[in-house]
Amino acid sequence: MTALTGTDAPKVDSEVPAADAGTRRRRRLRRLRGSWQLYLLAAPALLFFLIFNYVPMYGVQIAFKDFVARQGILGSEWVGLKHFERFFNSFYFWRLLRNTLLLGLYQIVLFPLPIILALSINEVKNRLFKRFTQTLTYAPHFVSMVVVVGMLFAFLDPRSGLINHAIGLVGIEPIQFMQDPAWFRHLYIWSGVWQSLGWGTIIFLAALAGVNPELHDAAQVDGAGRLQRIVHVNLPAIMPTVVVLFILEFGHFMSVGFEKVLLMNNSLNASTSDVIQTFVYQSGLLEGQYSYAAAIGLFDSVINIALLITVNYISRRYTESSLW
Repeated sequence: MTALTGTDAPKVDSEVPAADAGTRRRRRLRRLRGSWQLYLLAAPALLFFLIFNYVPMYGVQIAFKDFVARQGILGSEWVGLKHFERFFNSFYFWRLLRNTLLLGLYQIVLFPLPIILALSINEVKNRLFKRFTQTLTYAPHFVSMVVVVGMLFAFLDPRSGLINHAIGLVGIEPIQFMQDPAWFRHLYIWSGVWQSLGWGTIIFLAALAGVNPELHDAAQVDGAGRLQRIVHVNLPAIMPTVVVLFILEFGHFMSVGFEKVLLMNNSLNASTSDVIQTFVYQSGLLEGQYSYAAAIGLFDSVINIALLITVNYISRRYTESSLW
């Protein structure tokens, strides 16, 4: 018998993986060619996020520099965590953080309201009344934020406002609603509820429309009442949608409505109305402290990302629904 030389020995170990890799590449290409229409439809959205969300992240590095516009981003001096330390050590840090967190928590607590409204509208049998209710609750969503805040100032004016006029009829002294710090959070949140509640029900109503009617028929046969069918049929059916939207809600937990807060903010209610985003606007655009404002904004975004990942992990571990 003759021994096999290096050139005569079979190259099974090296050739088979290469062949498998080539097969996998060909399969991927076939799938891409077979679904090119779907990728073409997704391309505009992908380009939008790439251009307006990912490319601008190049400028995040100014949070770690003393940015000078004349020198550009690359030419500015690197200072590391200087701006973060300045913000953390400032006397207004805790006030800004507290106000932002409290507004975010207030909004999270009221998250179930669109679900309750959607379940209620879904139970309405009269189609005309149902459509009227949907239109009535959707309409405020299309009102400009500036108009909403203008309505608040008009209705709550201590001298000519409708609300103060009404409470004056029962002997109550006029209340400075828009100037009193104790009223700011309630006015901000509940005016937002009025404006967005109906619009927020759309996704839940769409999910309820997909509930199998046979489930309700079976529940009725078993003697379940309307409330029992809502709890044991409708709620479990829309729960994946509820969980996903709840996770997304935490993705902008710290990003409270900048425009509305700015419009409602004044020197008298500043102790509760000053939030991180309005401070970023003031520091960056009004005072020209671009690096400082970028550092504060990055801090805000990191908290949002951390909350999103944490809530998604908890949801994936204890439920069957998650974003990834």
